[in-house]
Amino acid sequence: MTKQIALITGASRGLGRNMALHLAKRGVGIIGTYRSGAAEAETLRQEIEALGRKAVMIPLDVSVSAGFPAFAATVADTLKTEFGRERFDYLINNAGHGLHALLTDATEEQFDSLIDTHLRGPVFLTQKLLPLIADGGRILNVSSGFVRVTMAGYGLYAAAKAAIQTLTKFMAVELGARQIRVNAIAPGAIATDFGGGVVRDDANVNAFVANTIALGRVGEPDDIGGAVAAILSDDMGWATGATFDISGGQAI
Repeated sequence: MTKQIALITGASRGLGRNMALHLAKRGVGIIGTYRSGAAEAETLRQEIEALGRKAVMIPLDVSVSAGFPAFAATVADTLKTEFGRERFDYLINNAGHGLHALLTDATEEQFDSLIDTHLRGPVFLTQKLLPLIADGGRILNVSSGFVRVTMAGYGLYAAAKAAIQTLTKFMAVELGARQIRVNAIAPGAIATDFGGGVVRDDANVNAFVANTIALGRVGEPDDIGGAVAAILSDDMGWATGATFDISGGQAI
């Protein structure tokens, strides 16, 4: 029996995929979104159902807010037809993309893309989904260690993520009356395909970054997926408005 239901944007790959699997192992049903990776999303759906949990994958481009009302209607229908529910419990605003561009070279199109994906998207998607989130539920926004650790070329990306961290506090205050906890995570360097997979695939880069981390290695997706499952659990029910640094102690 499904205990809770999580909606995870960008669930078909990377950290979102790992979050979905960790939550499914804890008995959570999954509604995942994907932008272009339909085959990856289907593979994830099958993996989750092999664990004995229900999973539904729905296409969504979080950078195009005009599509949010129709998406919310699809989610409402999916909850009723696939889960026999009217509400879901956890919203994870995870979908996003990296961008390396020096301030001297960045274009307005690049800036707009980052803001649309990492700020406008979470704001207005959350707004449209709030009627479908159960009272006492959880919202988790995905920020980045780049808010705290600087590296040339990631300033615009970090600025968008800093905005979502600040917004997390205000969301926590505004949704407190419904007992909805709102937190954020700030992952450090993780061995995924982010940035072309350079940390994962380039041994020299991996070793260089590992030397900046107190625990002596680059993070793995399981380090984030497991932390997300823990933060969303009732054991962390007294935490709201917080950003959790999940970096293994990077550059501290």
